[in-house]
Amino acid sequence: MKSAMKYTIALFLVSFLVVPFLRADEGMWLFDAPPKTQIKEKYGFDLTGEWLKHIQQSCPRFSTRGSASFVSSGGLIMTNHHVGARNLHELSTPENNLLEKGFYAETLADERPCPGLEIIVPVLSEDVTAKVNAGVKPNTPPEQAKKLRDAAVAALEKEYSEKTKLRCNVTTLYQGGVYYLYGYKVYNDIRLVWAPEQDIASFGGDPDNYEYPRYCLDCTFFRAYENGQPAKVEHFLKWSQTAPAENELVFVAGYPGRTERAYTKEHLEFQRDTFFPWRLRKLYEREVIYSAFANRSLENARRIGDDLGAVQNYRKRALGQLQGLQTPSLWRDFPSVEKSPNTAPAGGRINRRIVDGGRNKPAVKSPEQQIADACKAMLEHDHVTNISLFYAYDFFEAGEAFNCKTFQIAKTLVRAAYELEKPNGERLKEYRDNNLDTLKQTLFADTPVYEDVEILKLSDSLTLCASYLEKLYYPYVSDKAPAAFAAELIKGSKVRDVAERKRLFEGGRKAVEASDDAMIRFVRKMDKEMRNCRKQYEEKVEAPMAAAYAELAERRFAESGTSVYPDATFTIRLSYGAVRGYKDDSGADVAATTNIAGMFERAETQKFKEPFNPPQRWKEAKGKLDLSVPFNLVTTNDIIGGNSGSPLINTKGEVVGLIFDGNIYSLSNSFVYTEEQSRSVSVHAAVILESLRKVYGAARIADELGK
Repeated sequence: MKSAMKYTIALFLVSFLVVPFLRADEGMWLFDAPPKTQIKEKYGFDLTGEWLKHIQQSCPRFSTRGSASFVSSGGLIMTNHHVGARNLHELSTPENNLLEKGFYAETLADERPCPGLEIIVPVLSEDVTAKVNAGVKPNTPPEQAKKLRDAAVAALEKEYSEKTKLRCNVTTLYQGGVYYLYGYKVYNDIRLVWAPEQDIASFGGDPDNYEYPRYCLDCTFFRAYENGQPAKVEHFLKWSQTAPAENELVFVAGYPGRTERAYTKEHLEFQRDTFFPWRLRKLYEREVIYSAFANRSLENARRIGDDLGAVQNYRKRALGQLQGLQTPSLWRDFPSVEKSPNTAPAGGRINRRIVDGGRNKPAVKSPEQQIADACKAMLEHDHVTNISLFYAYDFFEAGEAFNCKTFQIAKTLVRAAYELEKPNGERLKEYRDNNLDTLKQTLFADTPVYEDVEILKLSDSLTLCASYLEKLYYPYVSDKAPAAFAAELIKGSKVRDVAERKRLFEGGRKAVEASDDAMIRFVRKMDKEMRNCRKQYEEKVEAPMAAAYAELAERRFAESGTSVYPDATFTIRLSYGAVRGYKDDSGADVAATTNIAGMFERAETQKFKEPFNPPQRWKEAKGKLDLSVPFNLVTTNDIIGGNSGSPLINTKGEVVGLIFDGNIYSLSNSFVYTEEQSRSVSVHAAVILESLRKVYGAARIADELGK
């Protein structure tokens, strides 16, 4: 990859499990355990409890998509254009493509409801580790321990939800060392307020993705409503009237998705050799199929645009992550199973015992060995299906063989029919009481699902399944060719109709078993195998890994406690850093900020060819714009996917930018952070105001920001 990947991260990962000393602007920190000392020593700023509470409750999450912030007392929400793109796509028609044209609601009455969209705001957090582990005795087998913890988690979520009237979810932190319960206030009436055109929101497109300098207005505004009126929110972010200076301290508050910085050597090898190559194969194939479909017509491009954009983004990110894992220096002096004693640490808990040589003699395995064994288990072939557990789970339970909304809807309906008959604690977690509101909000959203796109996507994924698992596909999945079978399933299904979905959901098992819907019948046929894959994966992979990583976490807590941040889990986190440029691979200086003039210069250099052609209204407004206004900026904040839409804020808690990406060097952030070249990329607050007033005539929104 780039030179930023040539450093050795082995020592970092060793220390992460022992006693790390964080010198760089590193970490995605819990709001309950922020790095106050590091920030004070390096930047001279005191984090207070009041400041932290205000920032946390000012930053909602877009259900399953990304981060956001309240930026007015009237419930105005700021996030990225690419986070809200799905809603723009769903609200569009062939005659009015909001992704292409943009959108501005000139009055409150013009703000557009977004079916199925909800945001959640964290207002409660509590360490419930002792309560989750209370029923787990020493030496309990991992699979049994998992069942006990799952039952405890379900009970806690239900208890706290009923007590607080919040949506409560327990999250695993430190790879099982800590369990945190978060309580969320939910807003499910969300309306679109303003969005720029795709051509300026993602100016530079795929060529510039993860690159810098950048010139993207990747910003969208929504509004939360309660009882039909704009929500009145107590905690929201003010808007800075001054640009942040070079080396000024700034913060990012958001929901980073997933990092793997505490993974063992064998676990990372699995990611390098199996997970990412497989992920890239799927993404490359989908990108070709989706691009060909989009190129046939403008309407095709509109219908597939959101899916295609997501695939292109995931592909570039996965490639960067794989290249990072392929860097030889990463593996030097890396701790491995061979270097790990086959005994538990002093004071540690023994999580697993094995049979030694068939003589029933207990032998203790180290947590590193347990993790290595779980990785091997993923690749072991079942003697019946001759397919490894990893691929079986990915194709069937994860649904990669049936990649379309129609299948996802049908699977939800079939599973709900059986799961909702069970006691809450025995259900699959997505069907527990505390998750049902979200499930129904999504399931009953009246959003467009296009038949031709569904056939295309299902045909593509079935073809991959048939080519990889030919003997299993024919006739277990179908005795028909993938394209023909996909068309049969999609055309023979009515679950894309909201009324039919409600009928089947409310009718429960009786309605589902009586249904002649082609996709419902197919899901019922496959459900046993899908559940079996899930059960095996949980028992052979998730349970032993959870137990092993929990033991490793205990070692670390014995040394450093919560002075170290946990891996990202799509829960609220705080990162700190500074506005700072960097040197690229050639040694050239890359300035921290770009400006509006630079955007027009880049467009002219590229002869205004897509994706370097700004919208016509930007060309017409050029004479009115202050071309020196900053456009994008980079900072040293430690971020990852999921942080998209996070506010960049100063020490006063004011918005100075909007996170939307990282540079190419940041793609290694999944595994390690380096301050030398890794940078987060934000939309500058100044260009948002400048464009609202002078390009879009959206003074109503500009005047509301921060008030």
